[in-house]
Amino acid sequence: MKLFVFDHCPFCIKAMMVAGLKKIDLEIVYLQNHDINARIEKVGENLVPILQKEDGSFMAESLDIVIHLDALDGNPLLLANKHKEDIARYLDAAGPFSSRLLYPRWLMIDLPEFQCQEAKDWFIAKKSKMIEQDFDDAFARSEEYLDGLNQALAEHLNWVRLPSERNNELACDDVNLFPFLRNLTVIKGVDFPSHVRKYIDEVAALTGISLYDDVAV
Repeated sequence: MKLFVFDHCPFCIKAMMVAGLKKIDLEIVYLQNHDINARIEKVGENLVPILQKEDGSFMAESLDIVIHLDALDGNPLLLANKHKEDIARYLDAAGPFSSRLLYPRWLMIDLPEFQCQEAKDWFIAKKSKMIEQDFDDAFARSEEYLDGLNQALAEHLNWVRLPSERNNELACDDVNLFPFLRNLTVIKGVDFPSHVRKYIDEVAALTGISLYDDVAV
């Protein structure tokens, strides 16, 4: 099986978490960010992640892929959601700040989906429109956006429990939250509450997902 992804995409990380947690023999293929045709020819839409199953067919939609991979061995491990609304509130509060902090930084580190200038240019054009701001300006205002992000982290994640406090079992909540927190490790100056930082480290260890601390900007 193959999983077609971007390294920075939270929805791709959802699928990669399950593959790592269950030690699934899965080939990770990084697509170039601008190569829309590579996605459309597989699933008819510009989507990632994309799973190529053992029979050669393709599957899109991250949560469908998560469910499929978790059930492959007949022994699904992920527990049901309990904090869907809590996660939504955090993402709503953090999103305006995290997007403006993350988008410029993705082009400041070496990511496999940005290995040509066309991929970078396509990302800049698309994401600049989304945040209604050019990347240079967004990066220059990092301190301002960090204040907002740190406030969201402090106010909206008190409910988070460590995997080590629950027999190292993961739930769909973790699949829906961890990828967004993991990406924040690329930003210098994030003030993670101590339990949130421990949560990131523990989930990363359980799922084999790499963090960005060593290349943070």
